[in-house]
Order: sequence, then C-alpha cells, then structure tokens
Amino acid sequence: MEKIGVLLLNLGGPERIKDVGPFLYNLFADPEIIRLPIPAFQKPLAWLISTLRSTKSQEAYLSIGGGSPIRRITEQQARELQSKLRNSGVNATTYIAMRYWHPFTESAIADIKADGIDQVVVLPLYPHFSISTSGSSFRELKKLREKDTEFQKIPIRCIRSWFSQSGYIKAMSELISEQILLCSFPSDAHVCFTAHGVPKSYVEEAGDPYKEQIEDCSILIIDELERNLGFSNPYTLSYQSRVGPEEWLKPYTEDVLEGLGKQKIKDLVVVPISFVGEHIETLQEIDIEYKEIALKAGITNFRRVKALNTYPTFIDGLSDLVMSSLQDPIIDLDQASKLPRRVKLYPQEKWQWGWNNSSEVWNGRVAMIVFLILFIELLFGSGPLHKLGIL
Repeated sequence: MEKIGVLLLNLGGPERIKDVGPFLYNLFADPEIIRLPIPAFQKPLAWLISTLRSTKSQEAYLSIGGGSPIRRITEQQARELQSKLRNSGVNATTYIAMRYWHPFTESAIADIKADGIDQVVVLPLYPHFSISTSGSSFRELKKLREKDTEFQKIPIRCIRSWFSQSGYIKAMSELISEQILLCSFPSDAHVCFTAHGVPKSYVEEAGDPYKEQIEDCSILIIDELERNLGFSNPYTLSYQSRVGPEEWLKPYTEDVLEGLGKQKIKDLVVVPISFVGEHIETLQEIDIEYKEIALKAGITNFRRVKALNTYPTFIDGLSDLVMSSLQDPIIDLDQASKLPRRVKLYPQEKWQWGWNNSSEVWNGRVAMIVFLILFIELLFGSGPLHKLGIL
C-alpha cells in the first residue's frame, strides 16, 4: 500500500521560559519577517530586538504557565489524525513542521525521507490562507525542496485553505453552542468572532484573501448555528494581535468589546475563529487582556469558546480533507503560495521599517534606530552615547 505522509504546518512557540529569547531571535533572523537592505545586519538586529522584547514576552508566557502549549497540542492533533486516517484505510504517517521553533521543517523532511514516504499531503493548521501564515510556511517548504534532490522526487499535494470544510464548520458551531447555553440568557448572548489580524496593506495591495475568507467563514458558522442547532444570536467580527503603527484590519477586538459594553451587552461568547489550538493569543490575549477590557466595559458574563484542539468532529474534518486531497488534482507549492493578484513581491519582501504579523512582536522602528546608532558609534568610537557615558 502506498505510504502517505501528512505534513502539518504550524507556527511553533517557546515551550519554556528560557526558550522565549531564542524563539524571538529565530523570528527576527528570518528575512521574511524583517527584510533589511544590508543582509549582514540581519542577525545583529535579530539579537537586539529579541533581547529588548524577551522580558515582556516572558511575562506573557509566565501568565499561561511558563510556555506555549502549541507543540504538545499539534502533536496530539497529528496522532489523532494519523489514527483516523489509518482506521479509514489510508496508510498515513503524520509529521509536524513548525515555522519558528522545534520541530523545524528540516526535521520533518528528514523524517519523511527516512520513512520512504511515496507522496506527501501538506496540510497547514491555518483554516484561512494568509501571506504571513500558510503562505510563509509554503514558501519555506518550497525553498528547502529546491535544495534537496531526494525530497524533490516525492510528489507533493498542498491544501491551500479549508475554512469552508464541513467538519471544521460543524465543530466550531458545536463548541459555540455549548458556551451559548451556559449564558444567563442564551437567546440574547452576543457572539464575537475574533481573528488574528493582518496589515490592511496585505489585503488591499497584495490581494491577500484572508479577510474575505474570515468573513465568509463567520457567515458559514452562523448559518450552521441557526440551520442545524437552532441558535439565532447576534454576532460581530473583529481582529486582534495588531502590532506597530501601521493600520491593520478593523474593527479591532478591544474596540468592539468596549462598544458592546456601551450597548449594555451582558452575555458575551468570544470565538477565536482563526486558531485551531490553544496558544498565547487565546490563553493570554483573549482570556486575560480582553476579558479585563470586557468586564471594565460592563459585560458581566464573558465566555470564551475553546480552541478545537483534538475535538473529534474537527479531527474527522481534517481526515476528510486529506482523503479528498488524494483524489483531487494536485496543487503544488507554487500554486499553494500564489496570490490572486499579480504582484512583484509579497509585502514583507518590500524593504521597509517594521515586519509582518506572523511574529507576535511589536514594530521595530525604534529598535532599528537604536541598532543603527549603536553600530555607527561602535564603528567610529564617538557619538551621543559615548558622550553620555553609555558606551
């Protein structure tokens, strides 16, 4: 029987507090996150920014137990998916490729080759395609494939996005309904979808389909809630996790929460629509930061829908995706990472101050200026920092 490898793509995250600094360094050392005109500056700047950011990031991770659960959850999802596929008659083995922390993509490729896999199905654990998530992971995989003649011999099928997949929609609806029923007045509970944001320029300039897919997905979930589960609750869609001064997709989640408070909403069900596993954005940003904003705004019952993790209906949906991909025409890495509009460069490939949203970080304008001052003063041995006695 043909050996099928299922490669799950995810972001990754620091598992221990001591991993936070190296994790951030990996983010910033990647030219897909910060693209500099002088490549030699890349690693020194990555060191500087990760050093400046580490303390604040460590505090966030300490508030959720000291590290990200994303690897553990992704490994559980992989095991459940592999079991489901094998029980369905598919000789499948699952692999994990994290973008910025262990296990890295190179490790997954090595395992795939060692296991003698006949073909690979690439499944990003991002339901909605974005330049900065699925697109970045596809392009990393493509670069590694171009350098590896042995890996090139293995056929690859890519699943680009799957926000409308029936198992995913059904699973989300079921988990939302559980929280609605726990509200004081279920029929009046307001459903607030919150998705990880992206810079507005990604959508308007590069044609990133993320916003459209998020909007369509929220409507599909609401329709499923009403048609099959009997809920007709009001809802809103918002975006979280923006960084830097650049305008991101609106409305921002914190603004929506304050607005709902002014509308005298008391029962609120918050839905992390773009996340399939618990991590820093759900456990810290939503459960701690946004909950505090909501309570201060007058919302008395703040409920957050659990991430999908290994919810059986969700795993069934992933299994269906893989089996369908094996029957459908092949989508290769070039097609998977392609944007709908003809653009010369991805936004993060334009040289500019700052970086994209896949990094959980703050904007780097100040850090860049500090780095350049340090570099110039160390080079010439004089300057304002020397005069102040700092150097």
